[in-house]
Amino acid sequence: MSNKAVINTELAPAAIGPYSQAIKAGNTVYLSGQIPLDPATMEIVSEDFEAQARQVFTNLKAVCEEAAGSLGEIVKLNLYLVDLENFALVNKVMEEFFEKPYPARAAVGVKALPKGAQFEAEAVMVIGD
Repeated sequence: MSNKAVINTELAPAAIGPYSQAIKAGNTVYLSGQIPLDPATMEIVSEDFEAQARQVFTNLKAVCEEAAGSLGEIVKLNLYLVDLENFALVNKVMEEFFEKPYPARAAVGVKALPKGAQFEAEAVMVIGD
């Protein structure tokens, strides 16, 4: 019997390709990358980077909660920025969503992201015992 479960919520954008919003394996949840799509319209929320970052973390939060977890249970966070000049802004917005101890993290500059997004984040969360 498989110990793998698909996590899906309408409070986060639907997958725009052949992937799941998250997969739970045991007590570990692997969250797919979230871009700043409004789940209701499936459109980028704004051209403003801060607004995009807030939407990305809001989307991640919704998937965490659907998996019976929270942002505070994320142990690894990977950030992808089209412009690394936004590094300080992403730190500022991240502090609105996360508390100490912060997850381990990587921040990577990329050439482009789906749908013209400026920011994407993916994560690994551990829940329960």
